[in-house]
Amino acid sequence: MIPTLEEIVSLAKRRGFVYPTSEIYGGLTSSYDYGPMGSVLLKNIKDAWWQEFVLNRDDMYGLDSQILLNPQTWIASGHINSFTDPLVEDKITHLRYRADHIIKNWLKNQKKSELDQLNVNDLSTAEMGQIIKQYKITSPDGNELTPPKDFNILFETAIGAVAGEKSLVYLRGETAQGIFSNFKQVLNSTRAKLPFGIGQIGKSFRNEITSGQFLFRQLEFEQAEIEFFFDPTQTNWQELMDDWKEQMFSFVTNTLSINSKNLRWRRHTDQERSHYSKETFDLDYHFSFGWDELWGLAYRTDYDLKQHMQHSGESLEYIDPNTHQKVIPHVMEPAVGIDRLFLMMLTDAYKTDYDRLYLDLKPSLAPYQIAVFPLLRNKPELISLATQLHQSLKSKFRASFDDRGNIGKRYLYQDEIGTPYCLTVDFQSLEDKAVTVRDRNSTQQERVKIDKLISYLTKKISE
Repeated sequence: MIPTLEEIVSLAKRRGFVYPTSEIYGGLTSSYDYGPMGSVLLKNIKDAWWQEFVLNRDDMYGLDSQILLNPQTWIASGHINSFTDPLVEDKITHLRYRADHIIKNWLKNQKKSELDQLNVNDLSTAEMGQIIKQYKITSPDGNELTPPKDFNILFETAIGAVAGEKSLVYLRGETAQGIFSNFKQVLNSTRAKLPFGIGQIGKSFRNEITSGQFLFRQLEFEQAEIEFFFDPTQTNWQELMDDWKEQMFSFVTNTLSINSKNLRWRRHTDQERSHYSKETFDLDYHFSFGWDELWGLAYRTDYDLKQHMQHSGESLEYIDPNTHQKVIPHVMEPAVGIDRLFLMMLTDAYKTDYDRLYLDLKPSLAPYQIAVFPLLRNKPELISLATQLHQSLKSKFRASFDDRGNIGKRYLYQDEIGTPYCLTVDFQSLEDKAVTVRDRNSTQQERVKIDKLISYLTKKISE
């Protein structure tokens, strides 16, 4: 049973995973902060991605490029002219919406046979306008809409200390262009040989028209992108794409432990696919609001390096060390939003069992892996032993100490933040030097000797 978005949002705020940003001032549209639990889970997801796709591979290099790039970067990449969403405006309230989202929501309630095969992703902005006009589609408030127009979603800002002499720059709309503009420097400093990839995790910014859907669509978000460079005469791009699809699916299902039934591959149509791409697939997840993109995989050919060569005047060719032939590498790009991975994990892990709720997070990724309880908070001998145990385990595991309220409420709290194992120090512990270990999912309890805890928990958490 997939939880509703309202249930996810409520849990996230209640248990310190995600807060509305600037809430004391009324918040900011499509903007969220990660709380004490969320910031740890977010870091664990990023660390897992970095470990698997950068550190564990001999053909990958890491990068951390700037958010502000020379504005010529965005001219060369095509973002200045084509990084747009179709915008419509309510003529009465003047609220703005994405035309494709308005049409998709309208289609959900339509029974007309001529609309059965309509794919909104294939429509141009002008065609969306014709659909809205033909069927008299209105805003969510029931008002007439303006004709759609292309709205550039790059954020503009300025640099410079003197008023009137500031230079226009853009907050990056994707992390990929920092990789392409650094291609030559990475090549020269590492002596990398094709095929190889450059990966980075970083913030991107988009002036989104449509708000809602929680973490799925934000003004500021975090991406994990790889540009994998190869010689198309030496590497079959279709086989390479299939290989990346397997790696991506394995990361989600094995490393993050997501249910494969909630995943599917979707191929972009020719009309939907970006102009620079020869082939694109999305790995979709079944979110609370339906199927939508989690992770994209695009074969970008040599478009980006050619564009930057043309606009910069710099050669970005690769010279084969054996044949000394020059080649402009082609690129395979797997790109995922870390925030979407986070939202997917909360959704997939959300479980209810009779009168309790728990997050079935993989133990290696959970914010806390263990919680240590003294059975009673007013017994110094229990507090002392529990504190010692907590301190001894902190160096090995992400450990929480909890002595608030009754033990039943402590269990429920730890269940809701996804802590897989709770260790209770009771009066018997003072005699037998053992604690009660409770499993989050099954709620079963087992007595384990304190001197065996590290090996016991290490095995459990690695399973």
